[in-house]
Amino acid sequence: MAPFPSPTSTWHDNTYPTLSPTRPELSANGKSVLITGGGTGIGAETARYFAEAGASRIALLGRRVQPLLDTKASIESMNSAVEVFVASTDITNKGQVDATISKFASDGKIHVLVSNAAMVGPQESLSVVDPHKLVEAVERNLKGSTYVAQAFLRYAATDAVAIEVSSSAAHVNFADMFASYSIAKFAVYRLWDTMAYIRPDMSVFHVQPGVVDTAMNREAGGVAAMGFSDDVSLPASFHVWLASPEARFLKGKFLWANWDVDELKARAKEIEEGTLLSIQLVGWPFGGTFALPETSLWAEK
Repeated sequence: MAPFPSPTSTWHDNTYPTLSPTRPELSANGKSVLITGGGTGIGAETARYFAEAGASRIALLGRRVQPLLDTKASIESMNSAVEVFVASTDITNKGQVDATISKFASDGKIHVLVSNAAMVGPQESLSVVDPHKLVEAVERNLKGSTYVAQAFLRYAATDAVAIEVSSSAAHVNFADMFASYSIAKFAVYRLWDTMAYIRPDMSVFHVQPGVVDTAMNREAGGVAAMGFSDDVSLPASFHVWLASPEARFLKGKFLWANWDVDELKARAKEIEEGTLLSIQLVGWPFGGTFALPETSLWAEK
């Protein structure tokens, strides 16, 4: 039985055949993949799955050098044909982000971005949290995502894929102590949603990766509080599937990695043409985007 409400009857806590990187339909052959927070946890495992799917070049960004080198070594041991680029990068430092992504892209293009780096922020009730610390954490999360998004836009290939590793905290209130993180994740969701608006050729996905036993999850007490965990292979393989043509009907949607993709594919037309799995004003019968009329106040300014 699923521990949370789900639009699919099947709930996964581990990877499964449809998400296998060895499926020809999920091939990443010839693609350049950029992963922030790529040294450990979900980012590192995602990199390994993209390597298994045949990616040509993979960039791993993170603050600590040794985890990046360890992940690089593990990838090269499984697929020596993959070029693995590592760079110690603080994504809240615009200069570092710009220089790193420019160096990785060189004269080429980036086909897939997995924006995975984030911070939890203060874990105190909204009634007592230091407002400066709350806002600072929101700012750091949003600033980092903005710098990565802007740099990616300069080098993104036509039909590129951007996967925002988000959190259910963006649309669910689990506890008062996560106000900062929830606000940040909702703000970052809107940031990537804006990218999808200005680059309609690009496929942008927002993902709740599951309850995975990572350092950040432990900091937030997620696994301990829930009493269960999902295997890291689930979000990693789900990300590879999202980067494939099979998942294009889900572009712009907010997704949980636990949902069964075969069931989602069976409802592709309904999901793609409707407002299902979208974050928007409930009851307002409009799910698209529109240009402001020239007579609007904004257009006149």
